[in-house]
Amino acid sequence: MTLTARADLPALAARAREVGASPVREILALTARPEVISFAGGLPAPELFDAEGIRAAYDRVLAEQPGRVLQYSTTEGDPALRAAVAGRLTARGFATGPDDLLVTGGSQQGLTLIATALLEPGDVVLVENPTYLAALQCFGFAGARVVAVPTDGDGVIPEALEELVLRERPKLLYLIPNFQNPTGRTLPLARRRAVAEVAGRHGLWIAEDDPYGELRFEGASEPWIASLEAAADRTILLGSFSKIMAPGMRLGWLRAPAGLARACVIAKQAADLHTSTVDQAAAARYLADRDLDAHLDRVRSAYRARRDALVAGLPAALPPGSAWNRPEGGMFVWVRLPGGHDATALLRTAITYDVAYVPGAPFFAAAPEPGALRMSFTTHTPAEIAEGLARLAKVF
Repeated sequence: MTLTARADLPALAARAREVGASPVREILALTARPEVISFAGGLPAPELFDAEGIRAAYDRVLAEQPGRVLQYSTTEGDPALRAAVAGRLTARGFATGPDDLLVTGGSQQGLTLIATALLEPGDVVLVENPTYLAALQCFGFAGARVVAVPTDGDGVIPEALEELVLRERPKLLYLIPNFQNPTGRTLPLARRRAVAEVAGRHGLWIAEDDPYGELRFEGASEPWIASLEAAADRTILLGSFSKIMAPGMRLGWLRAPAGLARACVIAKQAADLHTSTVDQAAAARYLADRDLDAHLDRVRSAYRARRDALVAGLPAALPPGSAWNRPEGGMFVWVRLPGGHDATALLRTAITYDVAYVPGAPFFAAAPEPGALRMSFTTHTPAEIAEGLARLAKVF
């Protein structure tokens, strides 16, 4: 029998070849051994999940309405869940109705929908420097040109932002104003107003990602940029249940001006039809039957103690000349090692001591800081944090 020559298959799309895997996800795979004390993952503490309450919510919706919750549903999302989210936003000072919201597969999908609805290849997206790594991946897949906005300890610098807007003519600015990933910093009110005014003067969309806002341990909450008059018609607010309920449910939401919201609904129809019906129904039931705020009080109390343990132990664990912040909430502390230290190279040594962190370099859209690293304090007790820092001290 004569074998016919086989032609090569067409190449992958350029975006699939050019956008790399997440180094954070790969580090998590390397540190999955139970003996590793990992400060790497941005994960909520599993022992603090309200597993009993969530299980009861699933049991109830499956017992009472199995035909509905196991069926296809609308793209916009479960009406009861949207009403519950709208109620929570309104109670926090941002008047919102159920029809203002689209339920998404985590806030990560919200980013993808925004990119699909707004961005053409070559469009400019401005981001904080550093910023959330998966956002860089998302914008990369959209073919956008990502430009970093200079930042300081309070976040984006408004004057630098305006200069870039005038020079680059961006379509979108992506921000995490509350307890930013990876730095843990929070954008002050004066800068939120300045950002809103820049967007209003120059015609710019803002994607305001807020997965950590309800994890505030101390200090006063700041209003969302989306709630400020100057930016109300051009800001998309993204939220998530991953950090406050359970990430495995993959539930988030998007609040956007009507025209863009409709485009995001159509993009979601093309992507997955709708978010899981049963998960949405269970979340709505949970919010109706349980006191989420009381649960969050317990979570915040535990996280506060863990943050304090990490910050208190850093002076003895890090080399002289290191610097770090003390976030008022969220999940992360941002560390800068002194000159001559390479956090990426040192991670290989750290793993041999059964301790891990995330090097800061992958989070930068512009020139990275070799000595920067992100440490998450949420998934270990204060005693475990102390042991992890003792191991880290041997690395440095």
